[in-house]
Amino acid sequence: MTTADDSLPATAPRPARPPRAVPAGDGPALPTPSGWFCLALSGELRRGAVLTRRFATEDVVLYRTRRGEVRATRPYCPHMGAHLGVGGTVEGDTLVCPFHRFAFGADGGCVSDPDGVLLRTGVAHLPVLERNGFLYVWHGHDDEPPGWELPALPGPEVRPTAHWAVETDTHPQEVVENVTDFRHLGTLHRLAVRQMTPAAADGPYLRTNLRSVAGRIPFFGTLSWEKSTLMAGLGWTLTQLELPRFGMAVHLWGLPTPIGPWRTVLRVAAACEITDPERVPGPDLPAVRAALTRTVARSTLRMTARIIRQDVPIWNHKRYEPRPRLAAGDQSVGIYRHWVRQFYPPGAN
Repeated sequence: MTTADDSLPATAPRPARPPRAVPAGDGPALPTPSGWFCLALSGELRRGAVLTRRFATEDVVLYRTRRGEVRATRPYCPHMGAHLGVGGTVEGDTLVCPFHRFAFGADGGCVSDPDGVLLRTGVAHLPVLERNGFLYVWHGHDDEPPGWELPALPGPEVRPTAHWAVETDTHPQEVVENVTDFRHLGTLHRLAVRQMTPAAADGPYLRTNLRSVAGRIPFFGTLSWEKSTLMAGLGWTLTQLELPRFGMAVHLWGLPTPIGPWRTVLRVAAACEITDPERVPGPDLPAVRAALTRTVARSTLRMTARIIRQDVPIWNHKRYEPRPRLAAGDQSVGIYRHWVRQFYPPGAN
């Protein structure tokens, strides 16, 4: 998968090969965890559009009604198995099968067909959530309903202005674990970081705090900042970088989604908002401020993409260690490993 932002370096092509069913070596596999996972950006699904995305071990069909409501459904028509995402259409608030024109409504039930004969069964809808310009679908074990919500952070008006994605042979748990593995930030990425407090868990949420020298951003130079990262399950992380000196804050989303056994697409997006207008140039020039915030968001995303590209070869070839031999200073990794157990069936992790 290549970047969605042409200004960012594209993911290097590599020979086609089947994804690993289990981690490298003889390590155990991990099932799909429960939680909310991003399947698309809001802008990818216009009113009346249908979109198919791979999620875990099957396709999910997303569609947006003419009134703007987003729905997610399993892919196959219960009549004779046509794929609703291949030729399916939206008519008003219904999803219409391309094969025999059966139409399915808000509850998944069949509401019409050209002959006036309704099916007694419908399509299975999945819990879907639209927030801050992203579309999320819930995965629950044994179809359990959502047990918690994604945090309403930042405000609903903050939406990403830069985004990028990459596929890798790994599991979402391995991706999110990097947030708590402070040791690799110095050894692999050459980042000077200092952990402010150990990782802190609160139900399905986990928070970390770091102080780091992040790199150069146009107009600002080399920045040192404190950043806090909030994790909600294994499909959502939000890092908030406060820049009070410049009256800005940067929001960076990391959204790993499983698309097959030990195969993950990682979406990364950034937004910058003005928190102190008095410190930002161009008080009477909204276009200048908008261009500045877009530049900061894109620059932050560029730095993040470079870091992730260093992680990808590690993820593609490492073995999952269910009981890692942690060293001094790995306290947050231990907290993380205990925290993730809640997202799996008993005995799976």
